[in-house]
Amino acid sequence: MERTAAKTAFANVLVNTLIANVTTSFLWFALTFWVYIETQSVLATGVIGGAYMLFIAFFAMIFGTIVDRNRKHTVMLLSSVISAVAFLVAGVLYVWQPEAALLDLGGPWFWVFSAVILFGGVIEQLRNIALSTTVTLLVPEDRRANANGLVGTVQGLAFLVTSVFSGLSIGFLGMGWTLAIAIGAMVLTFVHLLFIRIPEGAPKPDPDATSALDFRGSVKAIRLAPGLFALIIFSTFNNLIGGVYMALMDPYGLTLFDAQMWGFALAFSSTGFLIGGGLVAKFGLGAKPMRTLLLVVIAMGILGSVFMLREWWPLYVIGMWLYMALVPPAEAAEQTIIQKVVRYDRQGRVFGVAAAMEAAAAPITAFLIAPIAEFLIIPYMRTDAGQRQWEWLLGEGEARGIALICLFAGIVMVIAGTRAFFTKSYRKLTELYANAPEQDPAQDPAQDAGETVPTDPDDDVDAGAQASDVDPHNEDGRLVESPPPVRGLPPEIPEARR
Repeated sequence: MERTAAKTAFANVLVNTLIANVTTSFLWFALTFWVYIETQSVLATGVIGGAYMLFIAFFAMIFGTIVDRNRKHTVMLLSSVISAVAFLVAGVLYVWQPEAALLDLGGPWFWVFSAVILFGGVIEQLRNIALSTTVTLLVPEDRRANANGLVGTVQGLAFLVTSVFSGLSIGFLGMGWTLAIAIGAMVLTFVHLLFIRIPEGAPKPDPDATSALDFRGSVKAIRLAPGLFALIIFSTFNNLIGGVYMALMDPYGLTLFDAQMWGFALAFSSTGFLIGGGLVAKFGLGAKPMRTLLLVVIAMGILGSVFMLREWWPLYVIGMWLYMALVPPAEAAEQTIIQKVVRYDRQGRVFGVAAAMEAAAAPITAFLIAPIAEFLIIPYMRTDAGQRQWEWLLGEGEARGIALICLFAGIVMVIAGTRAFFTKSYRKLTELYANAPEQDPAQDPAQDAGETVPTDPDDDVDAGAQASDVDPHNEDGRLVESPPPVRGLPPEIPEARR
């Protein structure tokens, strides 16, 4: 296949994203392992995971506006610099303060140290939003689902590498050397970015976006695609359930394994990301990615209900492997839908809104579930009465309280995914996706400051024809027949180079 500037740029961006994801995940995993091993506190690990998602929720919408206003390459460079500085500050704190002070949950330095590391990791979300819009910029529409699968594969590979090396690094080197490795790797990411060229034009200013948080522009883009808001709400609800697993997965795993072996178990499980992402990259998501998303969510709920029914490590590891294999198709489906039904110059803000809402859900669950698990469910399941009541279903073991919580979380996910099939929003978005025209990111759409948004899409669009009449890429809400555009390259790239 002929290599073009767009293909080369996309491949280089994926490699750079792999390095960055490995680095930030490596340090975040290491922090979680280190804190739990030293404190044995489920509450502490739950708070760390919840704080990470809360940071994403707070910054994601700002990140989306930054992505839409700047070149994607510039955004990625900014992400690398800020993460490197944050990790360096954490390294200084580690050298300055004794470990006892950094591990004292009642003292200020634990929270400062953890917050600095988490902030450096959260900035990676800025790169991820930029990457999602870069797929639209560089990849033809009929291959975007496959490209999103490649993105999932890269993220899975990063998870695999960090799962192994975070446990090994904490087990054999300690937190100090782990920080040093993360700082060096982030500097390498920045240097590599300097040699990448993304063929893109300078984005035109949006006259409606007057602040760093362009919530109004985000709402416009979402409302012009009937059913898209429901998709984001559905994903947000699923993240509420996902917060349960986020808060409890590591404590459960560290009950079955020591830190080093838990790292290897996570590494094996994360190969599911590679398989799931690879299948999407090879076969795509089908003609109806929304249907694919709901089927995947139902399967994830079933797995989440059963992979802790017995305190048996093969069941847990294989269940996690299957669960992780389903994550890339779910994420790729949401990204592919947004990339098609949202105008390119506003995709960053829409991805930012989606990330903010979905991320905000997980901390709510994590902050609630961690203390409930530690102070209520786990102690109850260790009593004779609790064991007798649930032994027929959950068997015996030290972590039956965690298993009980995950069982009910999975059942809720199955019910939600099944009910979504019968909603009007599902039918709307499926029809809109099938009829939305192809857009050309290389040509900036007109941005009319007087653009109006219908107060309710159902008021202005006939239910039987709305998907064929509404084009989220045009100002007047109508489809426009036009010749197929040249995809993936900006105007300054000559056709001869394709």
